[in-house]
Amino acid sequence: MQVIREVNDFVYNKRSVVTIGTFDGVHLGHQKIIEKLNLLKNTKELRSIIVSFEPHPQIVLRNRTKDIRILSTLEEKLRIFRSMEIDIAFIINFTKEFANTTADDFYKNYLIEKIGLSDLVLGYDHMFGKNREGNFDTLTNLAKKYDFTVDKVDELKIDGEHVSSTVIRHLLEGGNIKRVTGILGRYYSIEGKVIQGKKLGKGLGYPTANIQLSNDYKLVPKTGIYAVEAEVNSNVLYGMMSIGKNPTVTEDESIKLEVNLFDFDENIYGSDIRVNFIDYIRDEIKYDSVEELKEQIYNDKQTVLNILKETENKINN
Repeated sequence: MQVIREVNDFVYNKRSVVTIGTFDGVHLGHQKIIEKLNLLKNTKELRSIIVSFEPHPQIVLRNRTKDIRILSTLEEKLRIFRSMEIDIAFIINFTKEFANTTADDFYKNYLIEKIGLSDLVLGYDHMFGKNREGNFDTLTNLAKKYDFTVDKVDELKIDGEHVSSTVIRHLLEGGNIKRVTGILGRYYSIEGKVIQGKKLGKGLGYPTANIQLSNDYKLVPKTGIYAVEAEVNSNVLYGMMSIGKNPTVTEDESIKLEVNLFDFDENIYGSDIRVNFIDYIRDEIKYDSVEELKEQIYNDKQTVLNILKETENKINN
């Protein structure tokens, strides 16, 4: 897959099928759009192009306030696009100036005149351009004028529930990990570097890898304990993760991301790590003593091992 960041770097080709969106999370609703894109690509022998934005438009429009939380970093989205065999990902640098571009100007100056457009695939609720003025009525008129087809992908619901990035954010904030997995079609994950911690976990008999996120805007699930899968240095490992303040052993109010990897004792400081969330175990609790905490951690590990065993059985069956 080719990644293009400047529209002038495109070689014009009218035989292109294009979709546009933020694609935060690249959930099953987004994947339905991409599957339609690929269907048209293969049946009409077109090149497939996803147009997306970096940073997330809401981060720019809300002046980079930390109340914006993204589900996917650009690197995560590109990895998924690549796995779905997209030909070109066009990543537009989203700025306040770009936000003032009208829908007509965008489609004409970017897609129609510079990229080339045979088919346009969009989700049912697509709105684009200054004041979100670009809708299907706008596109129908443009399609007639510039000779391209607009394909509208219907809303996806799972168990009667609308699939959206907003829904996923609420579920993560509530610790509803299994439901998130069902909507994403994969585990939700975070990525970062393994950094030095205070070695509190090691003192309890459960050494942990402390994680510094690669993107400050990445949404971290609610505080608590999780069953996880981790990818580090080409190893796929399993363990339990703590997200929280460690109230039993420290008065530090900062949120810490720590993962205890089972049957693993290599030095991985400075390594890149990806943690995939399998299930939520329990809330973070302040215990009366370190001994109580150690007993609870032991019980947590048994719970996680049972979950991993159950997960493995489901995969094998």
